[in-house]
Amino acid sequence: MKKKVLIIGNSAKESALARVLSDEFEVFVAPGNDGVKEYATTIDIRESNVYELLNFALENDIHFTIACSNEAIKKNIADLFTDNGLMIFAPTAEAAKFAIQKSVAKKLFYKLNLPTPKFAVYEKKNLAIDYVKKSDMPVVIKTDEQKTKNSVMVCPSFNIAKSYIEDCYANNENRVIIEEYVYGTPFSFYVITDGYKALPIGSARDYKFSLDGDGGVWTEGMGAMIPFTKLTYDHEDYLMNEVVYPIINYMAADLNPYMGILGFDGVLTPEGDIAITECRTFLQNHDADAILSLIGDDIYKLMSACVVGSFSDDYDYIDLKDEFAVSCVLSCGKAKGSVIHGLDDVQDNTCITHINTKINGYTEYETIGGRTIVMTTTAKTMSHAMKTLTEDIDAIEFLGKTYRKDLCKSPAFI
Repeated sequence: MKKKVLIIGNSAKESALARVLSDEFEVFVAPGNDGVKEYATTIDIRESNVYELLNFALENDIHFTIACSNEAIKKNIADLFTDNGLMIFAPTAEAAKFAIQKSVAKKLFYKLNLPTPKFAVYEKKNLAIDYVKKSDMPVVIKTDEQKTKNSVMVCPSFNIAKSYIEDCYANNENRVIIEEYVYGTPFSFYVITDGYKALPIGSARDYKFSLDGDGGVWTEGMGAMIPFTKLTYDHEDYLMNEVVYPIINYMAADLNPYMGILGFDGVLTPEGDIAITECRTFLQNHDADAILSLIGDDIYKLMSACVVGSFSDDYDYIDLKDEFAVSCVLSCGKAKGSVIHGLDDVQDNTCITHINTKINGYTEYETIGGRTIVMTTTAKTMSHAMKTLTEDIDAIEFLGKTYRKDLCKSPAFI
């Protein structure tokens, strides 16, 4: 009989993880989505209902839990499960504050003298508007916590910045972060850590803007190229020694060691410098499948080693496959209720995970608005991966289908 694993979250990253673990384990996802049902059993419990999740885990003999959801982490599901004798791969609420609240992250970056853009944090609307009035454009304005959309706005003019700030406070945001815009290539860098030792598990060239050529609005992610080939070994050493370990060591010294996957969003400038903008508690929807597909080691064994305390002894490095992966997000805009055709026609080395879809009465997937699915292809060369992905994207049809067509084609720095 297979051991049971519980994954907490409801989007594409949970689907990607469920697919990887489903060969070895019986996987449950709470609450999950319709797409994850191909690999796992969904449980109708919201991420924030941590006591219900605890009862489910105890009553159903769950062997191992992985919390991908910030909502569950903020409710301190890590300590709750641990105190009840359950193994869980997740940081505590206190340890994860800097990876969930952007204002906490920026203040930590400043305290540790990490390479981060100039910033200001405001709790009052008028003070924030006065600040951007005196700032050079463009500026980046962020809400304090990651929302499903519109949590970051790159503002090319004062009027746009002022309007966005007013919208934030009208929607009951407690504070905004105003950040200097850094020109260069957005990327993500991921590590896995037991709270004391950290090892890289991959990097991604992120495509965050909605339109080709980095036009349109800033999104949660429209695609990724993995690994990010412009990030050299020297850059990775710099990130580990000057960014990752200062944070890991600070949290451990503060008696709040961070255990889990830790992601860093940054920008690589044309001069080769690095600026770190924020942190994340897990992989992102648009790059999760690609990152996981290129990890040569068993991801469950890596996670469980962190939980039981053997990670530092068991691993000196993590095997990353000598391959490439490309992910692309297909969106439907505001077109809802459109049947998605062609999902069964993609090639074997292309995986599909679902962000916003539902299964209708005819067991067909339908769009429900916004970013819809993530398509990911791996291959020995980037050009082969991109060629396969392009062919498979053409096979998918639904109303309003849009995506970035310049993945892996645009200049390295724009």
